[in-house]
Amino acid sequence: PSNISAWWNFGSLLGFCLIIQIVTGLFLAMHYTSDTMTAFSSVTHICRDVNYGWLIRYMHANGASMFFICLFLHIGRGLYYGSYTYFETWN
Repeated sequence: PSNISAWWNFGSLLGFCLIIQIVTGLFLAMHYTSDTMTAFSSVTHICRDVNYGWLIRYMHANGASMFFICLFLHIGRGLYYGSYTYFETWN
């Protein structure tokens, strides 16, 4: 269709960001300990000793920001174009 633009990508980007968050969160949870005495040392262990642990950690941290940026842009597009007024989609 001729009316599709780059604004229509944010819904699929939300799904992609969510999958990245789940996958990186699972990998980080394999090495993280939540005890108050060892939590910081487990994070340094992830960054220094785990192969590409620093990359997984920063992908997880920045992925959360990207998720909310895409979420706000997706909601903003819906409000701007008035997508909530199409009652056929709510049935």
